[in-house]
Amino acid sequence: MAEERGEHFVKSFERGLSVLRAFSAEHPELTLSEVAAATGLTRAGARRFLLTLVDLGYLRVEGRRFALTPRVLEFGYAFLSGRPLPKIAEPHLHQLAGELHETTSVAILDGTDIYYVARVPSSRLLSVAITVGTRFPAHATSMGKVLLAGLPGDELARRLDGMELRALTPRTITSREVLTAEIERVRERGWAISDGELEEGLHGVAAPLRDRTARVTAAVNVSLQTHSADESHVRREVVPPLLATASRIEAEVNLQPSAPV
Repeated sequence: MAEERGEHFVKSFERGLSVLRAFSAEHPELTLSEVAAATGLTRAGARRFLLTLVDLGYLRVEGRRFALTPRVLEFGYAFLSGRPLPKIAEPHLHQLAGELHETTSVAILDGTDIYYVARVPSSRLLSVAITVGTRFPAHATSMGKVLLAGLPGDELARRLDGMELRALTPRTITSREVLTAEIERVRERGWAISDGELEEGLHGVAAPLRDRTARVTAAVNVSLQTHSADESHVRREVVPPLLATASRIEAEVNLQPSAPV
């Protein structure tokens, strides 16, 4: 169901943003027809938005294909620069990555996706290209499960209503009932695991980051390759340092003057 919009709502601005959101890691270049199909706009409408974004410097065009330019990073940098979490978390992520020899990250929940705000890669190469600003469906990731588990019941129900539980691998949870049960397990044990649900062979373990009021505002995770994802190994070798890292990040963030994470 579409959300109720106030009289202030500018529909054309929403359409312009939908054009920017049509581009992704999977679709870095799009034709006019592809943008129109992805956004539901007419070809004429999509063309006007695309050419306006080209004129403003947010898109480039080569032949029939459009692509984002680095100028779109202005939005992400403005968001991150006003928040202490990425800067505070980074040295702790480096320490955890060095201890476990695995990639570490911090993400927040944005709608039904997770959004990476900090990341320290390990020397091991991952098949999934992930950087600060990358988004993934929350239901298929360990950090997403942690962030969903931190929501109050009515807010969780609203987010789940808006989710397309799409299968990214044969292991992805696609049932709301199963996902809800998994979220409850995460609440009980205080951490989450994703077992090849985003991509085959890629596993994640995540813990929550809480503010002064104990509200979950972000999640920290360790990405694991198949050989290091055995559950007994995860419980014994990964979860304790992960929880300790989360505790240190929380303590430092919550010492800061009141500010968004």
